[in-house]
Amino acid sequence: MEPSAIFVLVLVLGFAVLVALAASRMSRKKRLGRGIEQPETPEVEAPPVRPEPPRETPREPVPEPPRAATGRKAEQKPPPPSLVVEVPAARPLGAGLERTRKEGFVARLMSSFGRETLDEAFLAQAEEVLLTADVGVRTAGDLVEALRREFRPAGGDLGPQVLAFLQQKTLQWLEPLPHGAPEAPGGAEGPGVIMVVGVNGTGKTTTIGKMARFYRDRGRKVLLCAGDTYRAAGMDQLAIWGERVGVPVVVGNPGQDPGSLMFDAAKKARQDGHDLLIADTAGRLHTNVNLVDELKKIHRVLGKAVPGAPHEVLLVLDATMGQNAVRQADIFRQAVQVSGIVLAKLDGTAKGGVVLSIARDMGLPIRFVGVGEGVEDLRPFDPREFAEALFEPVRQEA
Repeated sequence: MEPSAIFVLVLVLGFAVLVALAASRMSRKKRLGRGIEQPETPEVEAPPVRPEPPRETPREPVPEPPRAATGRKAEQKPPPPSLVVEVPAARPLGAGLERTRKEGFVARLMSSFGRETLDEAFLAQAEEVLLTADVGVRTAGDLVEALRREFRPAGGDLGPQVLAFLQQKTLQWLEPLPHGAPEAPGGAEGPGVIMVVGVNGTGKTTTIGKMARFYRDRGRKVLLCAGDTYRAAGMDQLAIWGERVGVPVVVGNPGQDPGSLMFDAAKKARQDGHDLLIADTAGRLHTNVNLVDELKKIHRVLGKAVPGAPHEVLLVLDATMGQNAVRQADIFRQAVQVSGIVLAKLDGTAKGGVVLSIARDMGLPIRFVGVGEGVEDLRPFDPREFAEALFEPVRQEA
């Protein structure tokens, strides 16, 4: 075939291809045109349905939601103050001992005074009253013996004189011990460490939260460790308390080895510059040998993490348990060298005499007493305040 013929053939083919492309574009435009026109037809039909107007109605007050939101934010500003207002002022110790005075041994002793001399019948009755108030066998016997040998009535109403004598004797027995909040000072080698032990249900976790608030308000940089890893609810409860009082909490996983968690908490306290670590521990039955061994292990681990730790081992006891609390104290003291007692729920019992039993029979100082449910109702124990609150109001009422 001639070259000219080939050239003509190529031109024809190229023209045919161009025509085909142009035709396909035209048909596509027509399809698209139909597709755009279809929404225009519903727009004509839209007036009967009119879904847009209802949507536009809320759109007009669109500025209002932000106003409402700002209002909510304004209402949310009071909660921080409300949290502080919600925390009642610390109750006086006398209010916490009201049941002991009005229902306990003090009231029963007052009801026994109807005589001008102290005879053996009264002394026997007084000893019985003291024993039922959980004062303890040794302390009750010593009080009665002191009344028999040392008390000298001055004439007149005998009741106030006996109570004044008991107040003086109580103070005399309590004062030698180092009662009150422990300092647990930190040093260059690490923070001060307070290890808290006690049976579940005594108010241990709540007490730790209140202690954190107490020390934080006095300028200490506190870190809590939720070491009761066997009880998820206990860890959660301490975390909530930490958030409430503004103190960080080291929380592990349920079932985690408490010793390793304590070591991590001590390490964090040192790294972050905390000067006080308060460590919670498991609180199942104190008769459980495994638990006692676990507490001993934690005691050793804290000593390795921070030389000299724990600087204080506080046992939380429920004051309503009476002599059972004393038995718990004896077992815990043998296991982990308890250095002080926190007596919770003192306001909920008429057996405030347990304070005397613990301090005198066991020789353990009372560090704090709980006299209410408020955050600030954990008070450092003052023996003079206790003796006056226990006896003086009754004398005035008498």
